[in-house]
Amino acid sequence: MCRFLFFLYIFAALYMYQQTIGKNMLKPDYIFESSWEVCNKVGGIYTVLSTRAKTLQEELKDQVVFIGPDCWKENDSPYFCEDKTLFAEWQWEAKEQGLAVKVGRWTIPGEPIAILVDFTPFFEKKNEIYARLWEHYAVDSLHAYGDYDEASMFSYAAALVVESIYKFNIQRSTFNEKTKVIYHANEWMCGLGALYINYKLPQIGTIFTTHATSIGRSIAGNQKPLYDYLFAYNGDQMAGELNMQSKHSIEKQTAWHVDCFTTVSDITAKECVELLDKPVDVVLPNGFDDSFVPKGAQFTKKRKAARKRLLEVANTLLGEQLDDNTLIVSTSGRYEFRNKGIDVFVEAMNRLLRDRELKKKVLAFIEVPGWVGEPRKDLQERLASGKQYDTPLEVPQVTHWLHNMSHDNVLSMMKYYDMHNRKDENVKVIFLPCYLDGKDGILNMHYYDVVLGNDLCIYPSYYEPWGYTPLEAVAFKVPCITTDLAGFGLWANKEFGHYGELKDGVKVIHRTDYNYSEVADAIKDAVADFSAMSKKEVDECRKKADALSKKALWSKFIKYYHEAYDIALTKAEERMKK
Repeated sequence: MCRFLFFLYIFAALYMYQQTIGKNMLKPDYIFESSWEVCNKVGGIYTVLSTRAKTLQEELKDQVVFIGPDCWKENDSPYFCEDKTLFAEWQWEAKEQGLAVKVGRWTIPGEPIAILVDFTPFFEKKNEIYARLWEHYAVDSLHAYGDYDEASMFSYAAALVVESIYKFNIQRSTFNEKTKVIYHANEWMCGLGALYINYKLPQIGTIFTTHATSIGRSIAGNQKPLYDYLFAYNGDQMAGELNMQSKHSIEKQTAWHVDCFTTVSDITAKECVELLDKPVDVVLPNGFDDSFVPKGAQFTKKRKAARKRLLEVANTLLGEQLDDNTLIVSTSGRYEFRNKGIDVFVEAMNRLLRDRELKKKVLAFIEVPGWVGEPRKDLQERLASGKQYDTPLEVPQVTHWLHNMSHDNVLSMMKYYDMHNRKDENVKVIFLPCYLDGKDGILNMHYYDVVLGNDLCIYPSYYEPWGYTPLEAVAFKVPCITTDLAGFGLWANKEFGHYGELKDGVKVIHRTDYNYSEVADAIKDAVADFSAMSKKEVDECRKKADALSKKALWSKFIKYYHEAYDIALTKAEERMKK
């Protein structure tokens, strides 16, 4: 049945494409887009929205409104600047309706309008809200726990904001029946709001994007083989087994009832067919805005500064004198030990220790936020002294003390393999377990200023619907290694017309449920090969990486969003004619 649905999705997509040829596509006058990560830097969705915003702003100046949670309350958000003159009259109306909102600008390129809403007052009404959700859409909220309530109340509050703005503008004749409005909800966390809008304001076209299915991520995160058995999994059954009923239910029902259901890659589109029993209408690949990538002399200056700081921190921690000829590699992202391939990265670095083909010393950083306690005082003191040291600090594998030192996955795996960064070893691995926000206490640099200091980035993901980290790397002219279980890796292969190699700027490794060891060897061999490349060959790799990144700019990918907008608005128009 699921295979039939997948083929149905392919035929439907082709049909929709043929229908749009020679047809004037409907374009929105206003877009409201909600996400838990609007002005709230948590993960990859923040990058999706914040880099796309500039392109949308250029098309629909200040008629694109992002809605996010007010997580900051009385504190100032580093990502948001309040402006009480924006929607000033509506703000009074919202206050009268009991909506606690802040209106301002998201401090990103394009500076779009953002509304932060306090969702906490709705907790006392959650049972009533869930009851209506069950009555109208059969969403099971009985098994809710953890972040489900918090996300759902935000989603409900965001929908109320859109409803309030829409009705206010209708009353003032700013909007009319011909005004084309889109409501775009991201991830299951915003599903409740999408269904509310769908029910209450049928004239608004609704779009739902699942960046990763909740049940697919859970299957992978629980060490179960996802890909070989994908055709056999029943999403509802697995949700019960993994205690994911409520998240899966809201995600599935939202996918089925919105006007346009989307995801970010072909690999996740297959997942949606199998686990949600619903083909996507459009795949919306994640683009990038390179306006903040430094150019020319500024790029060279920042790259040198990043390398200098990375080597300084490493030498001070290790008691070494690694020079600029050292090969600096890294992995980064969310701390999902298996899903992000952090385990296979450590495995590959361990095997590289004994590789005779390695021509340079390797300094490998693992840049994933862990349960950080505090920056190491002994390391801070050494760095402040400006002196060189020839003895390592205690535990020379980590820059910050963790609350769970004895149970941390990275440190435990390094301990198991006896990886202690000894002086006679040519591969040193350092765990940077903090957000690189410029104020971590040790490196004190922003992530984008750090990534361009790398020679090679490695992201051997097992579960990665898209993969922003490799796209960010190539945007900063850093060649990278990824896998064909990442949406970006599949897209890169499609662009190359073959499996990517380092000479293409991106090496794409074939990964399955069971070839962990082969992947580790492939990474080890690739790093060794890279260490033997001439400067000319490395420069060519960097140029190819840069060239590939230009094909993934939002200016190239925004067309897929226009297709989604057209589908949603067309369905909304048809609904209103009935």
